This record gives sequence, structure tokens and C-alpha cells, in this order.
Amino acid sequence: MAERRARTRRNDPAAMRGRVLDAAAAMFQARGYHASAMHDLARAAGVTSGALHHHFPTKKALGLAVIGERVAEAVRDTWMAPVAVADSAAEGVAEVCAAIASDLDAAGRVQGCPLNNLVLELSLADPEFQAAMARVFAEWRAVLAARLEEEGRSPGAAEALSTFVVAAYSGAMAMAKAEQSTRPLKICAGALEGLLG
Repeated sequence: MAERRARTRRNDPAAMRGRVLDAAAAMFQARGYHASAMHDLARAAGVTSGALHHHFPTKKALGLAVIGERVAEAVRDTWMAPVAVADSAAEGVAEVCAAIASDLDAAGRVQGCPLNNLVLELSLADPEFQAAMARVFAEWRAVLAARLEEEGRSPGAAEALSTFVVAAYSGAMAMAKAEQSTRPLKICAGALEGLLG
């Protein structure tokens, strides 16, 4: 009996949930949240609509999970971790921007920052979305500020400078998306390196 149960249970709920989150993050990035239908998300993830709704009863629940688990994770992996281990904040920011520009050049298109894209679409739509995205920005700034404090800047100066770095990068990514060119990001990276150095 136990052998039969082991044979018939083929689903992996955690992996299925992860596939849904990955598919939703990619679709929200390419199409936007509002233009991504739940049935399209189920198809892209390779799951049934019932399975999708089991893990995420509403599209809002899915959107919040994407922000908290995929977008926040991407910012941690792409920005926070490299800056934290770089020789200096200036070098870390320069290396991050160069890596992102290189990836975008290789892709041949700029879809924009996943966080920025969702902020522009959802920040006024719902207070829970707004709070979730604000938490990602707050963590990002806090990591940068901590690194700047380690280098001798006062807490106030580190906080102001970290806010400026995140805002400059976010604006450069929006410009890069509008122009479909990494040039604004590269210019911004050079200015930030000079400011932080």
C-alpha cells in the first residue's frame, strides 16, 4: 500500500509553486501585471488552473508573492550581495552596473528593472502592493547604507547617499528601457563611481 502511494504521488507542490512564481515573474516583466491573465500564467508554468489557484487563490496573492520572493530575491542577488562583498561600495556599484549592462546588451533589449516596472504599474493600485515594494527598496537602501557606514560615512550621509544611488539607478534603467539602450545606465554608473569613490 505504501509502495502504491509512493508510486502514484508524482506531484511536488513546492516545485510547482516555484514554477508558477518563475513564470509569473517573467510574464509580469514582459507584459506587466495587468496584462498577464491567470490562464496564461498557468499555461506558461505548465500547471492546471486548479493547481495555480490552490497555491495562489487570487492574482493579487500571486503578485505579492512575486514581489516578496522573486523580485526581492533578484535585487538581493543582483545588487545587495555583490556590493556587500566588493572591495568598496564604489567598486561594487560599478561592477553591478557593468554586469547588468552586459546582460542587457547580450539580450539585445531592455525590459527594465522588475521592481521599477511593478512600482510604476501597481504602487497606486493597492496599499499592500505599495508596502511590499517599499520593503524591497528599504532593504536595498539599508544594505548600501551599511556598506557606506563601514567605509566611514555618517549614518545620515550613508542613508542619503544610498537613496541617491538607488534612485539614480532606477531612473537610468527607466531611461534605458525607453531608449532601448544601455547608454543611460553606463553613464549613470560612471557618475556614481565618481561620487562614491
